[in-house]
Parts: sequence; C-alpha cells; structure tokens
Amino acid sequence: MENHTTNIKVDPRDAKLSMAHFYVAFAALAIGGLMGLLQVLVRSGKFELPGGISYYEVLTVHGVLLGLVLTTFFIMGFQYSAVSRTAGTHSKAARRAGWIGFWIMLIGTVMAAAMILTNKASVLYTFYAPLKAHWIFYLGLTFVVVGSWIDGIAQIMTYVRWRRNNPGKPSPLLSYMAVVNTVLWIVATLGVAATVLIQLLPWSLGLVDRVDVLVSRTLFWYFGHPLVYFWLLPAYMCWYAIIPKVIGGKIFSEPLARLSFILFLLFSIPVGFHHQLTEPGIDPAWKFLQVVLTFLVVIPSLMTAFALFATFERFGRSKGATGLLGWLKKLPWNDARFTVPFIGMAAFIPAGAGGIVNASNQMDQVVHNTIWVTGHFHLTLATSVVLTFFGISYWLIPHLTGRILTKKMNKLAIIQAWIWFIGMTFMSGAMHAEGLLGAPRRSAFSTYGGAKQAAEWIPYQIAQAIGGSILFLGIILVLVIFVNLAFFAPKGEEEFPVAEAEDASEASPMIFENWKLWLGIAVLLILFAYTIPFIDMIQNAPLGSKGFKTW
Repeated sequence: MENHTTNIKVDPRDAKLSMAHFYVAFAALAIGGLMGLLQVLVRSGKFELPGGISYYEVLTVHGVLLGLVLTTFFIMGFQYSAVSRTAGTHSKAARRAGWIGFWIMLIGTVMAAAMILTNKASVLYTFYAPLKAHWIFYLGLTFVVVGSWIDGIAQIMTYVRWRRNNPGKPSPLLSYMAVVNTVLWIVATLGVAATVLIQLLPWSLGLVDRVDVLVSRTLFWYFGHPLVYFWLLPAYMCWYAIIPKVIGGKIFSEPLARLSFILFLLFSIPVGFHHQLTEPGIDPAWKFLQVVLTFLVVIPSLMTAFALFATFERFGRSKGATGLLGWLKKLPWNDARFTVPFIGMAAFIPAGAGGIVNASNQMDQVVHNTIWVTGHFHLTLATSVVLTFFGISYWLIPHLTGRILTKKMNKLAIIQAWIWFIGMTFMSGAMHAEGLLGAPRRSAFSTYGGAKQAAEWIPYQIAQAIGGSILFLGIILVLVIFVNLAFFAPKGEEEFPVAEAEDASEASPMIFENWKLWLGIAVLLILFAYTIPFIDMIQNAPLGSKGFKTW
C-alpha cells in the first residue's frame, strides 16, 4: 500500500532513484572540477595542455558538466526526494516515470560527453552558432532535456495525487516549490529544445546549409536566464523550508515563500534580451522592456533575504540574544547543515549586486563579454548554489543511504566550505577585477589588446590559478565526504529536516495553487516580450543563397 501522507523518511524505493541522480551529479563534479583547474592553470600562462588537447575542449567539458549535468541531476534527485518526503511516497507509475527520465538523461549525457571528449563538440556550454558540433552532441542534449521533463512529470504526478486526496488544502511547501521549479524548467527549456531540434540538429546533419544566428541565440537566452533560477530555486527551497528546522526555528511566513516562488516563475523567463544588449537586430525598445522585467526579479530576491534573516533573528532572540546583531552568536555555526548553506547565502549578496550590473544597459557595456561575467557566474552558481547543494547533500545522502553524518564528517564539511570560500574569493575576485580591465571571457591567456594590457592581467590570472587550485582541493574534500556518507558512514537514521510555519493559523491562500492562472500570466508575459521581436528577426534577416535565413 502506497503511503499518501507526509513521511518522516523517504521511502527506500524513492531513495534509490534519488541516489542514482546523485552518483551522476558527483561524477560530473569530479571531471568538471578537474577541467576547471586545467583552465585556470592555462590562463596563468605557466601551463600548457598535453597531447594537443584544446583549451576550448576543456572549457566545454567544464561548462557542460558543471553548468548542466551536475545541476540538473542534483536538482532532480533532490526534488524527487523532497516530494516523496512531504507529499508521500511516489506511486509505481511516478517512480517508473522517474527512472525512465533518469536513463534518458544519462544516455544523453554520455552522448554529449563523448563528442566533447573526442573534440567534436568544443562549442562551450552555450553552443552558439556558427560554432558547429557533431549531431550526436545535439541529439544528446535533446535527450537530457526530454529526460528531465519526464523526471519532472514524476514529481508533478505525486503533487497532483496529494491535491486530489486533500481538496481545499494548500500543498506541502517543499512539494509546491519543487513543482514551481519543474514548471519553470519545462517552460524555459522549450526555447533550447526548439533551437536544437529545428535549427542546430538539421544543420549539423547537413539537411540545411545555414541557420539564423540571432534567432538561435535568442532562443538560447530565452532558456539561459531562467536556467539560473532553475539552479537557484532549489537552494531557496533549502533556505526557506529546511534551514529553519536545522537551527531550531520556524519558517517566517509560508505565504511569502509561495509568493516569491510564483514571482520567480513569472519574472525569470521573458528577460533573455538583457544577455543580448550589445547584439544588433533587436530593437532597443524591446531590450529596454526586458531590462525592466529583469529588475522585477529583485523583488522576490529581497523578499527572500528579508524572510531568511527574520527567521534567524527571531530564533536568536528566542535564545536570549540582545542588540542589533547579537542573534548571530546564537546560530549553530558548528553544524555543517547550517554553516555550509549560510556561506552560500552570504555570497549571494555580492553575486546579486553583480547581476544588477550585468542587467543594466549602461553598466553592461563596461563588462559585457569580459571575464567579469565569468566571475559573477562563479559567485552565483559555483558558490551560492553549489555550496547550498553541498550542504543539502551532507544530510540528504546519509538519510537516503541509511547512515549518519558523523562529527568527523561534519567538521570536514565545515572545513571544505571555508576552503571553497577562500578559493572563490581569490578566483572570482580576480575575475571581476580583470574584467574591469577589459580581459575577455571564453579565452585562454593571450595578448588581446596589446602586450602592455595583457601584462596588466597577469597578476589576476595567477590569482585565479591560486584560487582554482584551492577550489579543486575543496572538490576533493566534497568527494571524500560524499563517498563516506554513501558507503562507509555508520548505519543510522539521519533526519530529513522540514520546518513548520511560525504561525500555524496563517494558511496559504489557495490562489497559489491555481496553475491555470499563473501559467496563463507567464505565457502572456512571454508572448508580450518575444512575439514582435521574433517577427522582426525573421522578416528582416538577410537571405542566404538558397532563400533561407543566414548567419
């Protein structure tokens, strides 16, 4: 008999599928992390890749494995277990869908990775045309996307079953958040699926001679910006609904948490043009509109910051803290389940400030396509998100494997987080500074801009190599902890912490569960932001020799 109520522990059958996702995610971390180390060593000018390996091959492996594979597999595994924990054990049909999605994703990952590692798809993780990869790479990406849809549908099936069995009641918060993020992912990946299936795959197969680069890039960034929030929202799930339980507090406001997630769904998709501010072929008025829409995402981010620090302060004062910041001393700094994600939260403050610069029409002109953007990327994804994912794994892996987080592993996890913080301070800080001097992104060490300017960049590139080396040490520690918690830690019961709302009488309005309304608004915003610009691109693109749009 399947359990249709909230569980204290994830069902072993569901745990097995979640762990399968995590094995792939941490394997991607190991390989992608090594490629990242090689990148910064090459950029320092003190190291050359052996055996004729291309810098851009290494760069592509790093970006695809960490930006797409690690994140997608970890998020799906985490959300699958979170839904099982809060909405009840998955049905046989949902579990079957989850396994089908997992295997399709894995097959696609192997296909894409094989092409990259054989230097037949060194097109970076953005795979911009006119860079062309082998058709197996594009087909593999398609499998990853389609598999993730099926994986996400498994979570939605369990959420729908809970709603059907509990009419008129708001769904469990973690399950609701997982479904919002899954819906965001499905809607966003329609763009990348379209450009791969309609443009890049036929082009790679030789069925067409040319593609419209502007349309391709626009479809990518329709996906590329909400991709950031697909990474970020699982971290927010942890910050909102798990960290309060870890510290012994309660959720400041459940309705506020749900509202912030709905706002991310609405405001994160129709904003891709702010990645294309310097590109011709897009009317400046539409760029300006999407810049405005981009800044609306600041609202749920500030709501989240307010709610989190309100939770921390209320908890601290309940323990006798006084003064403006006295509550900070009451937080459990010796608990890796709190400290590791908290470092990620703190990193999101400068990361968010950098994001405002990137999205600003005038300031973006200074940093566009410089390594500043790479530094920003490493603060958001590689620090705020990834450190939170590590913090989640330190209790979730033993929960799923029937083991415990020992004091030794807890201490090592805290050391790992501070090593990560130090390494990222060196690397990301140097990237931001070098970017302000005009150093390009996506390039190895070069004399672009002249020998004098290149000489100015050398100290920052050496600092990046130092930071990258420290980060690689952090990756080794993460892998040691993961292997221990998955296979060698003592048997026991590790908690899957889920916090309660501070005010139990504050019921979340059922309007948040009205998916026809929210999806309808999202579709309207997307059509409003993209329809006319797309018509302009297609009508005004130059014609190729055979009558189709050209690059």
